[in-house]
Amino acid sequence: MGWSQQDNTSYKRRVLEASEVDLLFSYYNQDGNHAAVTGGEGTEDLTDATSSIVLRMPLNEDDVLTVDVGLSAYTSASSSNVNPLDGGLNVTPFDASSGESRKDILAYVKPTYQHSSEDRNTIWSANAYVSSEYDYFSIGFGGNYTRLFNEKNTELSLGGTVFLDKWNAIYPIELRPGFFDDRITGNGAYMPNFTEFDKENRNSYSLSLSFSQILGKRVQGALFVDLVSQNGLLSTPFQRVYFGDTEDFFIDDFQLADDVEHLPDSRLKVPFGGRLNYYVNDFLVLRSYYRLYWDDWGITSHTANLELPFKLTDKFTLYPAYRYYTQTAADYFYPKEAALSTSEFYTSDYDLSKYDAHQYGLGVQYKDIFTSAKVLNFGLKTIDLRFSQYDRSDGLNAFILTLGTTFVGN
Repeated sequence: MGWSQQDNTSYKRRVLEASEVDLLFSYYNQDGNHAAVTGGEGTEDLTDATSSIVLRMPLNEDDVLTVDVGLSAYTSASSSNVNPLDGGLNVTPFDASSGESRKDILAYVKPTYQHSSEDRNTIWSANAYVSSEYDYFSIGFGGNYTRLFNEKNTELSLGGTVFLDKWNAIYPIELRPGFFDDRITGNGAYMPNFTEFDKENRNSYSLSLSFSQILGKRVQGALFVDLVSQNGLLSTPFQRVYFGDTEDFFIDDFQLADDVEHLPDSRLKVPFGGRLNYYVNDFLVLRSYYRLYWDDWGITSHTANLELPFKLTDKFTLYPAYRYYTQTAADYFYPKEAALSTSEFYTSDYDLSKYDAHQYGLGVQYKDIFTSAKVLNFGLKTIDLRFSQYDRSDGLNAFILTLGTTFVGN
């Protein structure tokens, strides 16, 4: 009599069945007339092209390694005016100069390791981050813990990150040692009361908590809160400030700095918000989002976002979206020549001013879970193309075009 061998093992679905590759590209363009580099008045023209590759690899049934690598290259008329004297016959804050400060490249790499428990109810991850550009270097690390309850209808997540950054401070040309130009005009001698920052480190620490709940067959909601603490050099060294109680000095039409912005060396940020998704029918889902933000620099903001994914066919989905944002001004914001030289802190960066903003977007997604189309040994899973227009009440306007594709290994 023969006995067959009994197999007591059961099949366990892998967290990630096959390697996936995301190829992402974005193009951003903006313009405005309140450049912080030139003290709140001047061109804000900027273009940025970013490309990145995200590779997700299953190490076994439970573990996934993700590596995100990217490059961001920008050209900025605003930052070119850190040194406005290296090009052009007439120097003005509304034109770009031709110096090296007009462009830069940011390179980054972010690896993440994720582990899921046998029952898939516990997920933890650890990540690192390194980025570098001409005047800034950043290194970071963090982790996240997620627990699912109630037959995976309830999810609780806790995460934390640390960034240890270092400036290579670049100051406006007229504030650098040894500066001299015989074209300077004004009453008296140009002798700004300027001192370089003695510390160039910036550290950021964040703690995040989120709660997600399936509320019914059609409704899912989530709440989140973050605590972010920053300390160190929180000012941008090349952003000029002009005082209302000092003499003005010019080279052609370009006003020379009285100082650079000075902001407190600590900042506490607390964003709190939620998401609510409602499944209308097989063709339409309503996705809503709201966030309240507060910090101890005096800024309070509100963000509301609505997205309506509409399924056109089995493979194509249309994504119209709208976002509204409003904020109060920081305690230390002053328009050009509104700050006094006796003040302790001051900035003319309109990102810290009071303003409202509207963003309108439209996207289309192609998705094929069977990856019928092939490129080499990878199947095409998704193509996502989106366009957004951004309009701010202080006159800044921008648009962004993003293209993303996902390929799955065979």
